[in-house]
Amino acid sequence: MAELKNYGVYKNVICEKEGNILIITINRPQVLNCIDPQTNLELADVWKKFDMDDEAYVAIITGAGNRAFCTGADLKNWHPFIEEQKVNFARKNAYQGPGFGGLTRGIQIFKPIIAAINGMCYAGGLEIALAADIRICSEDAKFGVLNRRWNVGLGDGGTQRLWRVVGLGRALELILTGKEIDAQEAYRIGLVNEIVPKDKVLERAKELARTISSFPQGSIRTDKEALIRGIGTPLEEGLRIESMLFWNLLLNHDFYEGPKAFSEKRKPKYTNESEKVKDVIKHK
Repeated sequence: MAELKNYGVYKNVICEKEGNILIITINRPQVLNCIDPQTNLELADVWKKFDMDDEAYVAIITGAGNRAFCTGADLKNWHPFIEEQKVNFARKNAYQGPGFGGLTRGIQIFKPIIAAINGMCYAGGLEIALAADIRICSEDAKFGVLNRRWNVGLGDGGTQRLWRVVGLGRALELILTGKEIDAQEAYRIGLVNEIVPKDKVLERAKELARTISSFPQGSIRTDKEALIRGIGTPLEEGLRIESMLFWNLLLNHDFYEGPKAFSEKRKPKYTNESEKVKDVIKHK
């Protein structure tokens, strides 16, 4: 597994690829993988490139070392950075991003994303994990809105995603008390999907990613997009969004390849193309 030069050479982020899986590692273990402005810009660049990379089907986000996934913002560096910005920085950032970790706001990625949570996952790190689709954690993982102690609010999805994942009551408890919870409690309330031994987190994430990558990607992406876009809409509107995305999928080569391969008793040859096929008739 080699570092990908075409993704850029970053100071605090490592990008590696295994087949169609991109592994993104926050590489600041000396400060428990907290994120400073430079790291934030690097992660934003990585996520944009992942979204545009036709050969990358699934992304895994994790932290370097064995102590922390991400412990949030590097407060020593963020506050001076914010003070130096112009007055309109807050408004521009809210509407255009990049969000914390380059993922939480200002970008919509409909490819699957897995968080491999190897240890502490606090504050902004929790917000990054919540922006992923599947969360796998180590048996020693810890979670919490610990930024409560320093009068730092949740500005990157914590107030909007946490309650959608664990429910309103649990979200308010975590947000208001700033309590720390362990892996078992996180699993019990639905914050994480699986708990695995400490040295197996990344491998389990890769295993899931390989399974997802083995499927044709068109329907995975349209189904994820329909779910995300349907959040907060009335059922009738959500069904309309789902139907439009489903019918858009029908204009893709792979929709016809699957049934054709089935009838011809052969293995499908999927292209995973994102563009509509111009001449759909020939595939019927």
